[in-house]
Amino acid sequence: MTDPRLDPPLSTTTYAVRAPLVRWLAAEARLAHEALGPYRLLDVGCGEKPYRELFAPYVSEHVGVDAVENPVADLRGPIEALPVEDGSFDVVLCAQVLEHVDDPVQAARELSRVTRPGGRLLLSTHGVYVFHPAPSDHWRWTHTGLEKLLRDTGDWASVRVTGGAGTASTLAMLNAIYLEHLLRRTPIRFARGAVVAAMNRVGRTLDRKISLLQQPRPGTLTANYHVVAERSP
Repeated sequence: MTDPRLDPPLSTTTYAVRAPLVRWLAAEARLAHEALGPYRLLDVGCGEKPYRELFAPYVSEHVGVDAVENPVADLRGPIEALPVEDGSFDVVLCAQVLEHVDDPVQAARELSRVTRPGGRLLLSTHGVYVFHPAPSDHWRWTHTGLEKLLRDTGDWASVRVTGGAGTASTLAMLNAIYLEHLLRRTPIRFARGAVVAAMNRVGRTLDRKISLLQQPRPGTLTANYHVVAERSP
């Protein structure tokens, strides 16, 4: 069975976060290999390593670190004090973690510290999203805030922040989350997947057709951000 995290269906309420994230990570995994060759990957806040399959063809080593006891993780330690040496990884992955950390400034310093010269950071985190403690949920971001955070705390030659999904998809996601909860309590609860899929399809179509909705600008909403930061060689 296909892992829904790697191939999320339109009926997923969080489709606007999950589907663009998978496409972005798959592309960046390949691009990193083209630039660096087989690379050492540090997966920060790795959880179950849900994106391992995307990186497997390109990495020489995939090291997971988590702040809690985790049989899948190779190392244990918080993002604010990663238990690895300076500049020891070619690519550092930090997917959907930054919103949960206690100290994002120190976390950003650590992500820079462990990335080798010439290496890169792949980071994703929420812009607009519902409160979801796991076990904590402290932060939401703008594209300018993420760029400032990284430039102020690390030696990055470039920082590129893009929106994972546009305004229409973000609004579809937020409405779908609450509508799905409501439909669970009605006689048409079995139709909620189809309703959510229709909402996501409309949001995706509008974003594709209206360029002003696609990327962050004044007046827009962005569910999730994707960041590529590169160190100077």
